[in-house]
Amino acid sequence: MVVETPDQAELRERLRRLREAGVDGSLIRIDTLCGRLVLPTTYRVSRFVTGPVRESGQERSGR
Repeated sequence: MVVETPDQAELRERLRRLREAGVDGSLIRIDTLCGRLVLPTTYRVSRFVTGPVRESGQERSGR
């Protein structure tokens, strides 16, 4: 997770900084956590990170 904030101006600023840093926009995820009576609406920005490619570990028989 990059940032979690209830402030839309901070959300826009963080997104601008990520774009300036060269982060691919297709890897950015923005979640809106809808507020209720007690809690305010919060925005969560996260970045998708790829994991290492794993081999299946299975051997194929040469029939």
